[in-house]
Amino acid sequence: MCGIVGYIGHREAYPIVIKGLKRLEYRGYDSAGVMLFDGENLKLSKTKGKVSDLEEKSSKEITTDANIGMGHTRWATHGVPNDVNSHPHLSNSGELAIIHNGIIENYQPLKTELIKRGYVFNSDTDTEVLVNLIEEVQKKDNLKLGKAVQVALNQVVGAYAICVFDKKKPNEIVVARLGSPLAIGVGENEFFIASDASPFIEYTSNAIYLEDEEMAIVRLGKGLKIRKIKDDSLVDPYVQELQMNLEQIEKGGYDHFMLKEIYEQPSVIKDTYRGRLLANKGIIQMAGIEDNLERFLNADRILIVACGTSWHAGLVAEYVIEEFTRIPVEVEYASEFRYRNPIIGPKDVVIAISQSGETADTLAAIKLAKENGAFVFGVCNVVGSSISRETHAGAYTHAGPEIGVASTKAFTTQITVLTMIALRIAKAKGTLSNSDFHRYLQELEIIPEKVQEALATNDVAKEIAAKFKDASNCLYLGRGYNFPVALEGALKLKEISYIHAEGYPAAEMKHGPIALIDEHMPVIVIAPKQGHYDKVVSNIQEIKSRSGKIIAVVTKGDTQVRELADYVIEIPDTVDALSPLLTTIPLQLLSYHIAVMRECNVDQPRNLAKSVTVE
Repeated sequence: MCGIVGYIGHREAYPIVIKGLKRLEYRGYDSAGVMLFDGENLKLSKTKGKVSDLEEKSSKEITTDANIGMGHTRWATHGVPNDVNSHPHLSNSGELAIIHNGIIENYQPLKTELIKRGYVFNSDTDTEVLVNLIEEVQKKDNLKLGKAVQVALNQVVGAYAICVFDKKKPNEIVVARLGSPLAIGVGENEFFIASDASPFIEYTSNAIYLEDEEMAIVRLGKGLKIRKIKDDSLVDPYVQELQMNLEQIEKGGYDHFMLKEIYEQPSVIKDTYRGRLLANKGIIQMAGIEDNLERFLNADRILIVACGTSWHAGLVAEYVIEEFTRIPVEVEYASEFRYRNPIIGPKDVVIAISQSGETADTLAAIKLAKENGAFVFGVCNVVGSSISRETHAGAYTHAGPEIGVASTKAFTTQITVLTMIALRIAKAKGTLSNSDFHRYLQELEIIPEKVQEALATNDVAKEIAAKFKDASNCLYLGRGYNFPVALEGALKLKEISYIHAEGYPAAEMKHGPIALIDEHMPVIVIAPKQGHYDKVVSNIQEIKSRSGKIIAVVTKGDTQVRELADYVIEIPDTVDALSPLLTTIPLQLLSYHIAVMRECNVDQPRNLAKSVTVE
């Protein structure tokens, strides 16, 4: 989950690397480091803390006149966050430097063997083991850097995206990937290397994404060569034109990326269905579905695999798909699915959901499903990501870059895509009447306007946040389509404010959680008038009789819940199946304001990273 940046070319490397690291801090931010080579000397600066701490330290430690550089921002796995464990790491000779995203699982036996051969280790990291293994292979077999990297990687078990530099080969950087993403930006006599394209978007729109078990020698003055790590076969580079722009990855006047991304939801939901949803013609057209419609129509069941917020979107999809299509749906944590010897067959359809398209557990679940003959459909946000390449077909969400670690617009755009899939299958199966089908299409088309209206609850959410910012615990309750929204609301509060919060189906409250309710316990109840309204009102009365503090999300004009609740947030009315697209908005705003008032780092909450590329 670390971020890596590299540059080799005619520009000054340092500002490119530092700026790139700032854009990749969503991937990890407990320590950072930079390596520069000025033609003679290899210079290193690294520190515990954020890239801003590195910038301050490196300005005193190293001169920046260099055209080759590598940088790293870390999410700790092996070894605590400190200066020594920060990347880049040097080999014992000081001639090789490496930055690494991923985990080398067999690092301990490799380290033991290297110690026997006289190597000394200063850090607790698996990465320092890898760079010294490369050096040992290089010396023992008298190999050039590229070949030594290839031989060494065939000895390791785990996941990696690496950049390796040898001061004896000052015009090249060797890169490789397995399980962790790596992009190469191709410019005019210059190359950029990064975990994603955001560090180099203003310099070039041409990028090559390495596939698993591929390596490349990025060399000035020569064409890029990509080889398979296992058999050394050459791979033709596929250059993609980037779809993002610089404006998308900047804050645009908002205090935090998370707030910007919350407010982008009306436009990105529209972007997600644009060209796919033609409500006036009664059409949904999605190439990935149309080309594989028979697989969905003949499916015995649909399995949804995902993690975190994407898993919550999958739970919403379970309700929608089953109601609309009458196909059985199961929703699995990808991390559990891959290890529990699941029963999968050729008549199963597996939908894999991931914002980044790089989630390690979800990728492993995809491979398992494919090995067992299932048809795998991906739903992700990042064009060219690993999941988009590993699945048989799929659909992008078109949410644009999501930088805030706590996912917001990814959730609503995933629900939008999954709802369109359900509607298209239902239309083909005849499990929805024509009138209902058209009604849902028309309502989905105007949802962005209603999301915009829901964003007007910001001031109310801020006032409520001020009342409960010092709470120690919080319950979120919802029923039906809004039970997953309760889970997602609790997750947002946990992630960014560090308040313990739990989401429950409202009826389950009396099967345990009700014991927690007293006058100090805030309870957020999602109670739109559609769905199980009367049942939720009964649950609210149970909370009220035990002095719980009730914050209710209700449909505009509601009177019954208003009389019972301590605080009310109103949202526009919509059909039950689409209500999660609206009910989640005030919960996002509430979490955001509580976190800000608690002086938490909203965009970079502790211990978390955006793209989870390790198990």
